[in-house]
Amino acid sequence: MGTIHATTVAWRGSGVLIRGDPGSGKSDLGLRLIDAGAVLVADDYTEVKAASGALFASAPDSIRGKMEVRGIGVSDFNYTAVSRVTLVVTLVTRDRIQRVPEPSIAEIEGVRLPEVLLCAFDAATPAKVRLAMRSLAGGGGP
Repeated sequence: MGTIHATTVAWRGSGVLIRGDPGSGKSDLGLRLIDAGAVLVADDYTEVKAASGALFASAPDSIRGKMEVRGIGVSDFNYTAVSRVTLVVTLVTRDRIQRVPEPSIAEIEGVRLPEVLLCAFDAATPAKVRLAMRSLAGGGGP
């Protein structure tokens, strides 16, 4: 098991691991996804464990159920203790986002997962994450 700098939420039971440089908006995007119905798994630091070809995410004990909300402080949230990660969102600057990207794969703890590159601060980013999750689940469009 390892600990990585990432925020993770569960969307309809599947984990979305959000990673990026410091200040890239990991917690901000996580909060907006929670506001849209996701559940917190871990904020800022995520413990990851590979098992049976899958990646599982949880929060370190010291921050379980807590999220740092910039401008508000540390707040308590409902949370899920562990979630299987099915999507990696890597936060980048807007100029790095391609209009029609080739499929991307992230490898974490030896597990290969679908990855999307997004800018956290775009208004549509939470909707894009939900769309990517529906596509993975075979649901296609909105």
